[in-house]
Amino acid sequence: MELTDTHCHLFLPEFDADRETVVDQALNAGVTRMFLPNVDSTTSARLLETANRWPDNCFPMMGLHPTSVNGEFENELAMVENHLNKGTFYAVGEIGLDLYWDKTWFEQQKEAFKIQLEWAHTHQLPVVIHVRNSFPETISLVQKSALAGLRGIFHCFTGSVNDAKMITDLGFILGIGGVSTFKNGGLDRVLPSIDPSFLVLETDSPYLAPVPYRGKRNEPQYITLIAQQVARIYGTTAERIAELTTNNAKQLFGV
Repeated sequence: MELTDTHCHLFLPEFDADRETVVDQALNAGVTRMFLPNVDSTTSARLLETANRWPDNCFPMMGLHPTSVNGEFENELAMVENHLNKGTFYAVGEIGLDLYWDKTWFEQQKEAFKIQLEWAHTHQLPVVIHVRNSFPETISLVQKSALAGLRGIFHCFTGSVNDAKMITDLGFILGIGGVSTFKNGGLDRVLPSIDPSFLVLETDSPYLAPVPYRGKRNEPQYITLIAQQVARIYGTTAERIAELTTNNAKQLFGV
């Protein structure tokens, strides 16, 4: 199977001891493309180092994560804009809204999100959207942006059937990860109502490892377990899900 991990943080310190081994294991498992979302100015250099080390397999994004937004977010956005203007990136991400960890800077999160949506439109790049405890607010902001041709992924989708349909009606696709393997994750009840042509697979490594590795460090090679679970939900083969989701990723990112 040829697989694509559309969201993994291989550049984080959790992989410093064995990053090369982790990438080799992913490649051996058929994961030929790994897309790396930025977090903030503290991660951008490590992100680019990792992408440059594996240019045929690791593809960088650039953006400001919502949980890194605070009263100084304009300085962080200036870094993002500078990178987007000078470098080659495959998406603006990871951006979005997060009402789970801290609501203190929510107005600033919304402003940062809107600005980065506009940059994605200007650069003709897809967006990779973080949404946690904020589906109505995030979907509403994307709708109100009214940016023709804007496209992308709602990363780590855990919403309802209605959320999924609103997202796909906007022309966006859903990133499905380890939560699909969780006993009470809920995606087994949601996905059957959604055409699999609107899906891509992701690990969010080192977070959200699928069963049977739940609670341990996640790795891109585990995308195979996610493909198998999604296949069970749809009553098809992992090979078919791998083919479909990889083609979706190729079309979205242009790789």
